[in-house]
Amino acid sequence: MFRRVTQWWFKIAGFHRSDDETGAGTLADFILPKMRVGFFIRMGVVALLSVLVFGFVLMPCVIDGESMMPTYPRHGFTFCWKWRYLFDEPEIGDIVILRYADRVYFLKRIIGLPGDTIEFRNGDLYRNGELVHEPYLRYASNWNLPPRKVEPGHYYVVGDNRSQWIDEHMFGQVLKNKIVGSPIW
Repeated sequence: MFRRVTQWWFKIAGFHRSDDETGAGTLADFILPKMRVGFFIRMGVVALLSVLVFGFVLMPCVIDGESMMPTYPRHGFTFCWKWRYLFDEPEIGDIVILRYADRVYFLKRIIGLPGDTIEFRNGDLYRNGELVHEPYLRYASNWNLPPRKVEPGHYYVVGDNRSQWIDEHMFGQVLKNKIVGSPIW
């Protein structure tokens, strides 16, 4: 009985290769499939899975800017893993994608957790009064920023390319709910 039902389902859904005994389909059948019920079932399943995966799990992101160079190129593409911080908290050094406006997102590195004191002296980062070694930086900076305490529920973020003037760089404290996820690669 089970075998007959599965054969019927495969026949209806169009999972068989062809109607002949060899089971070998033609190239024309592959490129232009017959519009059967199974074809529309497969199309519906693919569409539903695409909406679920790209709407709730992976968000396509285009990188357009120099703030994370050399870690990320000025023009590129990645996916945002939205579930990255579902059960974990962001940590120092994590690269995150932040929601800035409706359809504007930023790619930044976390350098301060809630309660930390962040300071820049002659381009060097100090966290809680201690110099932080940042091996991912390639370009020198001359940033000077007085000490500031990261508020509860906030994270301090900044890009890796600190050769830009401090006035031209978007950085600072962000609410945890502004962190959408992290890039996959």
